Amino acid sequence: MKATQRLHDLGQSIWLDNITRNLLDSGTLKRYIDELSVTGLTSNPTIFDHAIKNSSDYDAAIREKLTKTKSGEALFFELALEDITRAAGLFRPVHEQTVGVDGWVSLEVSPLLAYDTASTLAAAKDLCTRAAQPNVFIKIPGTKEGLPAIEEAIFAGVPINVTLLFSREQYVAAAEAFLRGVERRIDAGLKPLVGSVASVFISRWDAAVADKVPDSLRGRLGIAIAERTYKAYRDLIESPRWQRAFNAGARPQRLLWASTGTKDPKASDILYIKALAAPLTVNTMPEATLKALADHGDIGAILRADGGDCEQVLAEFGKAGVDVDALAKKLQEDGAKSFVQSWNELMGVITAKSAELERAAVR
Repeated sequence: MKATQRLHDLGQSIWLDNITRNLLDSGTLKRYIDELSVTGLTSNPTIFDHAIKNSSDYDAAIREKLTKTKSGEALFFELALEDITRAAGLFRPVHEQTVGVDGWVSLEVSPLLAYDTASTLAAAKDLCTRAAQPNVFIKIPGTKEGLPAIEEAIFAGVPINVTLLFSREQYVAAAEAFLRGVERRIDAGLKPLVGSVASVFISRWDAAVADKVPDSLRGRLGIAIAERTYKAYRDLIESPRWQRAFNAGARPQRLLWASTGTKDPKASDILYIKALAAPLTVNTMPEATLKALADHGDIGAILRADGGDCEQVLAEFGKAGVDVDALAKKLQEDGAKSFVQSWNELMGVITAKSAELERAAVR
């Protein structure tokens, strides 16, 4: 039995952190679903930037949309929604079989809105309506300004993938925003069942401190942060407040491990997969990591609900001069900036492709 199947059977959902038109057209995504236990998918501006820039797969669609005077951001979201809704169709059987627990695909609002609550909420509602699929998450960053938009989106019944979380504190703030939205639905007599995941980024922690800590601590910070966050997750879903919401028909917001591809060439290519196995969670993997897990991977012990030795490990990082709280804030800010950079590059690619195709059309 492949390690991917064993991880799925343990109770952790495997999602692919990638989408391209070729993955859909070639049947590769369908094969990952059938053979590698993939039950969901995430996307972001960087993924779409690479997909459109590095292939001609989108040229015909761009050409067609240009005739309808679509351009820039509007053109991009039409392309993205085409891919996302096709992927959602492939995962629809999983979504139905699990009664909405699994089988989700994610599309992100413009990262330019990360610090604009009202515009983020409006964009999330718009994309949800246009997707018109029950298994599409709209990604909203868990920044300070994003939290009110998350609460309002959940209250409005929009399924949300909270992205750009890096610490226990950031996760708890996002989880509480989700729960406030659910509680308001209960108070208003609305169905409280609105899907959500909270995405905590892992590998960027170790990349940030790789040259600043002793070798004995290399590759351990992201896992320790994950263990600390997992303890908070378990404490929250077992708390009376959350269980009152569950009793009214709500469902837990699942914890999702993001950025789980190994960036250190000296470390195992499945370092974060093996270390972070846990039921009622999601691990969204880059394509190379998914293949590595299927080819030669194994899974480790299930994460401990009490966080294991994470506090001792984090204390060691403190002694080595790493301020975890300050770094968490910086990682979130840097993550938001990198998504904006990718978005701007994506818009540049869309503009350049459009101009090139228009020139070719008049030759």
